[in-house]
Amino acid sequence: MSYLVLARKYRPRDFEGLVGQEHVVQALANALTQQRLHHAYLFTGTRGVGKTTVSRILAKSLNCTGADGQGTITARPCGVCDACRDIDSGRFVDYVELDAASNRGVEEISQLLDQAVYKPVVGRFKVYMIDEVHMLSNTAFNAMLKTLEEPPDYLKFVLATTDPQKVPPTVLSRCLQFNLRPMAPQTVQEHLATVLNAEQIEAEPGALRLLARAARGSMRDALSLTDQAIAFGAGALLEAGVRQMLGAVDRSHAVRLVEALAAGDGADVVATVDGLRSLGLSCSGTLEEIATLLQQMAVLQAVPSAADESDPDTPAVQRLAALLAPDETQLLYSIVLHGRAELGLAPDEYSGLVMVLLRLLAFKPGGTPAPRREAPAMVSGRSSVAVVPAAVAASAAPVRRPPPVVAAPPVRPVLAPPAIARPPAAATPVQARPAARPEVRDNEPPPWLDVPFDDEPGGSSAPMPEPEDEPRARSAAPSAPVPVPMAATPVPSVDRTPLGDRWNDTVMQMVQANAIGALVRELALQGQCIAVDEQGAEQVWRLRVERETLRADVQRNKLQAALATQLGRPVRLEVEPGVPTDSPALRAAAERARRQAEAEQIIHNDPLVQALMQQFKTARIVPGSVKPH
Repeated sequence: MSYLVLARKYRPRDFEGLVGQEHVVQALANALTQQRLHHAYLFTGTRGVGKTTVSRILAKSLNCTGADGQGTITARPCGVCDACRDIDSGRFVDYVELDAASNRGVEEISQLLDQAVYKPVVGRFKVYMIDEVHMLSNTAFNAMLKTLEEPPDYLKFVLATTDPQKVPPTVLSRCLQFNLRPMAPQTVQEHLATVLNAEQIEAEPGALRLLARAARGSMRDALSLTDQAIAFGAGALLEAGVRQMLGAVDRSHAVRLVEALAAGDGADVVATVDGLRSLGLSCSGTLEEIATLLQQMAVLQAVPSAADESDPDTPAVQRLAALLAPDETQLLYSIVLHGRAELGLAPDEYSGLVMVLLRLLAFKPGGTPAPRREAPAMVSGRSSVAVVPAAVAASAAPVRRPPPVVAAPPVRPVLAPPAIARPPAAATPVQARPAARPEVRDNEPPPWLDVPFDDEPGGSSAPMPEPEDEPRARSAAPSAPVPVPMAATPVPSVDRTPLGDRWNDTVMQMVQANAIGALVRELALQGQCIAVDEQGAEQVWRLRVERETLRADVQRNKLQAALATQLGRPVRLEVEPGVPTDSPALRAAAERARRQAEAEQIIHNDPLVQALMQQFKTARIVPGSVKPH
């Protein structure tokens, strides 16, 4: 007898055996018990969550006759009557399963619907189950709409799909939709333990935990991986063997990396990655394991009582949760998730893994702050020291100094205080140099920092001079800022010749008539006509072309034929290498540059633009933003 895989051997035969889909079981069981039956059902969900299984159980519930043959519609099919046994074995004539992935045309659907006019042969209901219904063509959907809306009393439709977004709304509105959820890892692990216990196979809890996580919510995938693990371990499921089969990263590596990140130990991070490289472990699996660990840490930080005491990894998770702040854990989790998508862009996976982990160190919220420079500031008339970044001090606007105090030397502030009127000229207090001045660069202020302009109350467009330079500064007061013109677009020069005019007109006529293709058009535009001989029976045109690919015989012959058609007489075209100085392409480029320069000049001469540039010292016309009509 051939071996029957676990996924088929332990397929649920009734609603009681269906795990992880209690919400669907409750709705269907109540509908069957109360005889409130819909004519069409739509089951959605990822692969291996029970869509086809629910469809078969529903078909058995509708057609079950009981062990004595007197049964009726029930939520608990007996499993022993002819209808139940035939549906389980796939030979019930009134239960039809159609795979829409391979039968997606209107012909297949029309053939199926043609049989709908006939009553059931042996059962109580005909049940049409269409799997992967989203694969049907539009015409197939249209063909089944009317029957799906008003089928005969004895016909039930069951549709299943993994992508409900592709199902037309007209079909969705005719069905009761049930979303089968992915299984929780704990649910999968418990079911695997039950199956292996029935199979009398020993399994370590760690091995079952790895299989449940690798299944990603699919019970069929979990059972298939279990079959593979049994074969790999020669009849036993050991955690080490399952980890080796799956290529999963041991939790200890993730714990060590998180510990190194919490301690800010970059050397330990790099050493751990080197160890992963030597073991040949997956970088994506490493980031996945770190993300899982960080997620468990975040849960424990928010809800300490959520710890699973049966999980042997819980003590390590609790210890790591105490090492990191909650916001830091969230940041590390986000960087790890985004880092998995970047591994394919890195030169190799391990260098990408190193960069992701080093990024965790670089953006660590509790990391060492960047060095800052100290600068004095004025607070309530008393001098105090303020620590500000050097970039802020360098880019600060010119600052007006408050009235000096004779008793103490004034200090030049870094940040601008409220505007204070200048003291009268008669009162000349004793001035002293500031004790410390921030380092101010001579470059212009950034665009986001506008200096106050003249008509601002109490403001001035020029900085206050130093005490010893005050007389000279007063005599040479700066005027209003002069607008800085934007860089004019250079207009290339073209050595225009009469032959160039003639060639340009001829090429433009061929281009407008669409008489030449792409490469031939490029040859005509890039070529310079240097000679025309009209003495013989055929005209001889000589062109100078720089690019070697355009001088190929194929392009030359095509352009020669097009030119002969355009001129209405035989033409021979000769092409020689050289740099052209007057070609249609150069003329077109010169014309574009001229129009661009004119547009930029118009914008610069606009009164509103000039007023804005005078009002705001840092105003500039963004290069490339001016486009001619």
